[in-house]
Amino acid sequence: MKERSGPLAGVRIVEIDAIGPVPLAAMLLADMGADIIRIARPPSAGVGAWDDVGGDVLHRSRGVAYLNLKNPGDRDQLLALVGAADALIEGYRPGVMERLGIGPDICLARNPRLVFGRMTGWGQHGPMALRAGHDINYLSITGALHAIGDGKSPPPVPLNLVGDYGGGAMFLIAGLLAALLSAKATGRGQVVDACITDGVPSLMSLFYAWEPKGLWRDAPASNLLDGAAPFYRCYRCADGKDVAVGCLEPQFFAQMVKRLGLADRGYDQNDRAGWGAMAADFATTFATQPRDHWAALFAETDACVTPVLSMAEAPDHPHNRARASFFRRGSIAQPAAAPRMTGTPPGITEPYETSAAQQIIRWSDRAA
Repeated sequence: MKERSGPLAGVRIVEIDAIGPVPLAAMLLADMGADIIRIARPPSAGVGAWDDVGGDVLHRSRGVAYLNLKNPGDRDQLLALVGAADALIEGYRPGVMERLGIGPDICLARNPRLVFGRMTGWGQHGPMALRAGHDINYLSITGALHAIGDGKSPPPVPLNLVGDYGGGAMFLIAGLLAALLSAKATGRGQVVDACITDGVPSLMSLFYAWEPKGLWRDAPASNLLDGAAPFYRCYRCADGKDVAVGCLEPQFFAQMVKRLGLADRGYDQNDRAGWGAMAADFATTFATQPRDHWAALFAETDACVTPVLSMAEAPDHPHNRARASFFRRGSIAQPAAAPRMTGTPPGITEPYETSAAQQIIRWSDRAA
């Protein structure tokens, strides 16, 4: 295997195969140069309806080895890897790693400087810690899901970007990197308890700060950033496609209204009493032309009006093409490595199969 480059080159991580936040976190860390081995169950003969976890993209930039962690010999191989690693990340329910004999106490005894990253929805303790759940359930107890939607229907499902990936993977990465810096300085590892129901409230910090001051109403579609404001929402166009309007600042609002031919209406942008009529005017006007007409009309302005693109369209948008934000591998459009770095640029490699034994040999300079 070619040695990795990037800002995390030289960092060695064991990834216990999982779904949701863990593979995304591992992908991003691997894109940034971490040497990661993903430990997966031996392949089964059948493939279930939910067995495709996006591995064509999410498993890139690292190797996979197959171990049965209920088998003592395979478990010993994992512990040998742990002895040479900087970190381990896993996404099992609380107690599973301990029952397998590879919990944090055993792993840290094997390697005292190890960072043991744990990713769950409910956390390692609390009355719901052992219950099943998914992104939508974790969001439901944070205040975030309630804040999304039109207030007339049940909240929409916001993909799994907010919980799994925003409150989960990103906080796992932040905690892992912070603990790695600490371990480098002190020689002591630790457990990182990354929990979606902890991470999402942190993402909601602005709104929890505003609410007691009367700057945010605890009701969906009632506020500046939740669809209530007619100048911060989406509108349907004549061809059934949509545009996104985000002209919060008065100078940008003025440009948008002028281009729509509505400058003579004399809108008071922040007068909530006029928002209903304003929204109706905007909706009627946008509905007179197709989306791409409006995209072209506003393209060279600061009116903050942009086309709502489909997944199929997004890779070919001129801005995304100029930045090479996507690339194609076969029939799949993939996001490029992010964020960009000037001195140690991240990179992407094909996923590959290896074995725990081969990886132990590669990491033998640190094997315990």
